[in-house]
Amino acid sequence: MPRPLLACITVLAVSGCTVLPEQESLTLYRLPASSIGEAPSSLGAVTLGVETPEAGRLLGSERIVVFPEPLVVSVYEGAHWHDDAPVLVQQRLIEALQESGLFASVSSGKLPTDYTLLSELRSFQSEYIQGHPEARLQLDVKLLDAKRQAVASRSLSASARAESVEIPQVVAAFGEAGDELSRKLISWLHGELANQP
Repeated sequence: MPRPLLACITVLAVSGCTVLPEQESLTLYRLPASSIGEAPSSLGAVTLGVETPEAGRLLGSERIVVFPEPLVVSVYEGAHWHDDAPVLVQQRLIEALQESGLFASVSSGKLPTDYTLLSELRSFQSEYIQGHPEARLQLDVKLLDAKRQAVASRSLSASARAESVEIPQVVAAFGEAGDELSRKLISWLHGELANQP
C-alpha cells in the first residue's frame, strides 16, 4: 500500500472522522388519549371492524405534515409520529368507539364482524391560519355489512387550533381534532344503524 494512502487512513482512524452524514435526532409523538364519552344508546350485540384508512404517499407515513403557507407543503423537522398516520387514525377510532359503548365489540377488521368501516384519509396535517397552526382532519368513510355490501358513506372533517406553534401543542391539537372527528363518526354510525334490523 502506498505510504501517503496509509498515512491518510491512519489519520482518519485516529481522528474518528467519517464521510457518513450524522443521523437526524428525532422525537416521536403519539396522539393524546381520547376523551369521547358514551354514545346516546347502544346498538346491542352488533360488532364492528375498523380497517386501516387508505392514504396517499404524503399522509401515509410517520411524518408530521404541515402547510406553512397556502401553496407550500412541508413536514416538521426532527419530529415524527410513532407510527404511520393511517395506523394512528385507526387506533384512535377503535379506542373512541370502544369507549362509546355503541357496539358490543370493535376490532381492527381482521375478524368477522357484522359491519366493517372502510375509510380514506384525505387530510391529516397542520395548517397555518393567520399565523396560527390548526390541526385539520378529513376522513371519507364507507360502512359495509357482513356481505361486504355498502350500507352508507360520508365525508367527515374536524379541526382544532393549537395553543402555540410548538410541536407538542400542535400534537395536542391533533388529539382534539381526532376527538371531534370520532364524535361525528359515532353520531353518524348511530343514526345509520339504530333502525337496522
